[in-house]
Amino acid sequence: MSIDRRRLFGWGTAEAVIVVAALFPIMWLISLSLKTPATVGDGRLIPKEWSFDNYSSIFHQDIFTKALRNSIGIAAISTVIAVTLASLAAYAIARLDFPGKRLILGASLTIAMFPPVSIVGPLYDMWRTLGLYDTWAGLIIPYMTFTLPLAIFTLSAFFREIPWELEQAAQMDGATPAQAFRKVILPLAAPGVFTTAILVFIYAWNDFIFALSLTSTTRAQTVPPAIQSFTGVSQFTAPTGAIAAAAIIVTIPIVIMVLFFQRRIVAGLTAGAVKG
Repeated sequence: MSIDRRRLFGWGTAEAVIVVAALFPIMWLISLSLKTPATVGDGRLIPKEWSFDNYSSIFHQDIFTKALRNSIGIAAISTVIAVTLASLAAYAIARLDFPGKRLILGASLTIAMFPPVSIVGPLYDMWRTLGLYDTWAGLIIPYMTFTLPLAIFTLSAFFREIPWELEQAAQMDGATPAQAFRKVILPLAAPGVFTTAILVFIYAWNDFIFALSLTSTTRAQTVPPAIQSFTGVSQFTAPTGAIAAAAIIVTIPIVIMVLFFQRRIVAGLTAGAVKG
């Protein structure tokens, strides 16, 4: 075997090991979700008895359906608000020349990387005083605290590289500044907007710390903390299969979103890395 073929075989083997290691927990989770309560602890990867009862049972539990509705609504609202405000702010930062611009971008990146657990305690007391505890707004606001700075930092890299002569040409043709931004600048920044929107949605969808600490009922509780409230068929039965089924259900939207917008995500991340 030549050196090139051995090198190719070695890289192929390494990649296969990495893919199997990454997918094995998902495969195990799918296996648990398809097992019956009697066989869930048999240690087999391929279920001996196939069953979809776990999937049907979780949709008959109000706690899961309401939590799923809350997750979709809170993540969607957070994404729309964050991307809209960040687009305007990033456009101003990229287009206008004013002192402190670099400081704003540096502060945005710092705030985005701040550990969420450090502000949960103060927010808990503040939200109970202000009446925001266990509400949608009580989760959307802290999500905006972290996603908006990250969105501004990401989008500013895209807006900076857009040739502003296009905007000036549009205004010379009679477009207002708002129309030039909406019809000329924003479409050119579409890869960055899509990438930012997906990152914000995933952050809000996957959050566990805020959702667990700032909610207590199905009024605003999202899926991640709601899963821990699942119960088995009886007090002696562990809800392993139901938890696995719920985990698969909440993972599907993210997988579909990434697969559907894969090209735009790659284009957005690549453009941001090169141009930023």
